[in-house]
Amino acid sequence: MTLRHYTAAAIVSLALAGCATANPPAVAATSAPAVHDSAPQADPARMDAIIRTLASDEFEGRAPGTPGETKTIAYLVEQFRKLGLEPGGPNGAWTTQVPLLHTKLDTGAPLQLATKRGAITLRQGEDVYISTQRNVDRAVVDKAPLVFVGYGVTAPEKGWDDFKGADLKGKIAVFLVNDPDFGLAEGAPNAGLFGGQAMTYYGRWTYKFEEAVRQGAIGALIVHDAPAAGYGWNTIVSPGGENYDLVQGPDGEGRLMIQGWLSGDAAQRVFAAAGLDLAKQVAAARSRNFKPVPLVGARLSANVPVSSETVQSHNVIAKITGATRPAETISYGAHWDAYGIGATADGRGKTIRAGALDDASGIAAMMEVARMFKSGTPPQRTILFGIWTAEERGLLGSEHFVASNLYSADKMVADITFDTLQPNGKARDFVLIGKGQSTLEDYLAKAAAAQGRTITPDARPERGLFYRADHFSFAKRGVPSLIVMALGGGVDLVNGGRAAGDKWVSDFTANCYHQPCDDWKADWDLSGAAQDADLGYAIGRELADSDAWPKWKPGSEFAGKRK
Repeated sequence: MTLRHYTAAAIVSLALAGCATANPPAVAATSAPAVHDSAPQADPARMDAIIRTLASDEFEGRAPGTPGETKTIAYLVEQFRKLGLEPGGPNGAWTTQVPLLHTKLDTGAPLQLATKRGAITLRQGEDVYISTQRNVDRAVVDKAPLVFVGYGVTAPEKGWDDFKGADLKGKIAVFLVNDPDFGLAEGAPNAGLFGGQAMTYYGRWTYKFEEAVRQGAIGALIVHDAPAAGYGWNTIVSPGGENYDLVQGPDGEGRLMIQGWLSGDAAQRVFAAAGLDLAKQVAAARSRNFKPVPLVGARLSANVPVSSETVQSHNVIAKITGATRPAETISYGAHWDAYGIGATADGRGKTIRAGALDDASGIAAMMEVARMFKSGTPPQRTILFGIWTAEERGLLGSEHFVASNLYSADKMVADITFDTLQPNGKARDFVLIGKGQSTLEDYLAKAAAAQGRTITPDARPERGLFYRADHFSFAKRGVPSLIVMALGGGVDLVNGGRAAGDKWVSDFTANCYHQPCDDWKADWDLSGAAQDADLGYAIGRELADSDAWPKWKPGSEFAGKRK
């Protein structure tokens, strides 16, 4: 294991040097004098310059713990300085250190599955995708039995337990993605118990791996199904065997030895080799009477080389201190990390996964919100601006920040997170992700109406987007949170309508999400992204100058957290 450590001092020294690696037009655009007026608006040209810089090849796809991180952090600090913000980290620092364990498995090593019908070789990247969060030289599993645990849900408040006391110690838990009422017709038994087609946290892969640990399993595999997951197999394999985690114990105790996914086709073969029909097992898993089903005779073996290193990554935090209630905070968030340099090139020969929309666009929106706040009267409450590391690796940067209690969650009025905005011009509506969660939706509706826009619910709530961005780190600690994101379904575009919006979401998700083609495009129209930045600003501005505290709605799973 090697230690790669970029100190905060070294990063800030780069920022003070003027961030020479940045694209000059972008620096010039974001350093223009603030315009003081009564109704500030986000500037699409400023946003475009920021995205173009962060998505340039110089930043190498912004992977944590790489030279791309050093350039990214320096650039972000310099932009906040030029906007006149204050450092928001501890002891007057612009950054907080986030120690990460970075592991990478040898994706060329196949897994072997012994079955009563003969051996099955599971090829990584085709049949199975695995990674580890253990600090080990080799991920070793020796003839571990496989047990199908259905959706793997333990929900006492719903009278639901998929495990029924089964002993999973030393075994591989095999899960279905999403939650038990996914795909059920209205009126079917248990339909709606887990939010209907809207995924709950029980449906997320992160929950399933956490539950596998709690149940004592050595590993976990989730059966991939694109409609239930919300993304295709290309998204599953895009990390290339990499994984990240906040640094834990000496060898990653409390983490699975292997975790990952079985392709749908491979799952069919594995279940059939154990004498089981996968479709019938899926149907059985939708009943609260389901019990774990051993895949009789199926035993998985793996002995895969692992390289690991401890990476000292960073969050960037800026603030505008409140004039009269500085202890009360309103947080804006976005993430700076993307997927770095991939192992294989796309059809254009590109290997850098630049993360232009995901999430340089969110950073651009946040920078514009910061500029707008600075152009007006000082806010009464403190405004925080957090740009998080390792969102793509499990919301790790935002989780580290909230857990640190640098700013008390009890004093956080709200969190607004920007993640993946659309580049197709203005829209007639705003697609709301997580409908029914909090009264922040009322503030959103008011701000949208002022723009002449309406609110449209997420067209595909089964994807669980509310649990897949950094605002979730705040929400699960009781902070009312709102995600501003363009992937909740096609907006009704001024040019092209909802059909054009739907087509863009489908094309982006299928082809560019976490891929090299998420890069800067010269023909973008960011006026719609600027609209969304204005929405975020309007909500925060109203809260900043009032004594109101948004609340969770009674049906939200977070309603009891604030209490």
